[in-house]
Amino acid sequence: MQTKIKLNVVYRLCAAVALWSCIVPAVLAEDRPGLDTDVHAAIELLKGTNPAAKALGPKARGALVFPNVTKAGFIIGGLYGTGALVKAKQGGGYYIDDYYSLAAASYGFQAGVQSYGYVLLLMNDAAVEHVETTANWDLGVGPSIVIVDDGLSKSLTIATADADVYAFTFGQKGLMAGLGLQGSKITKLD
Repeated sequence: MQTKIKLNVVYRLCAAVALWSCIVPAVLAEDRPGLDTDVHAAIELLKGTNPAAKALGPKARGALVFPNVTKAGFIIGGLYGTGALVKAKQGGGYYIDDYYSLAAASYGFQAGVQSYGYVLLLMNDAAVEHVETTANWDLGVGPSIVIVDDGLSKSLTIATADADVYAFTFGQKGLMAGLGLQGSKITKLD
């Protein structure tokens, strides 16, 4: 009987995720100007609060910027956010090139809801090309990624930066606790 209940919960969760994945891109298409504004604000917030991001930003060839990622779960969980690929302009500045989603599913001891911003600084042309040519990028497969936490942020400089991609989280709100297995995927939106 308990196995039936667990399967029922899993089936309902899968159906909800499938429905959500059909609705969200349609909503996003209507609100791209709002997302553009959020992307620009997220870049400014990250530069203003993280010295490593401010130092590395001008050297980056591009960035995947997800201004609002929401993560929730109770044993089974997931996260989702929409964002944009931002590319460096010659002579300085940047422009929004295309739109992407970040999604993950997780299973394990976890509970809570959290939202945050997430930026992947793409430090070379090969990393930008990987994002553009990979249909569904599984994070951890492809360019080397360094997650920049508060400790590394204080010691990271242009001279010590040698990874393809640097990942920053910022603006965390809410609480998510526990341990879970998770795989994150970045997908280009139509």
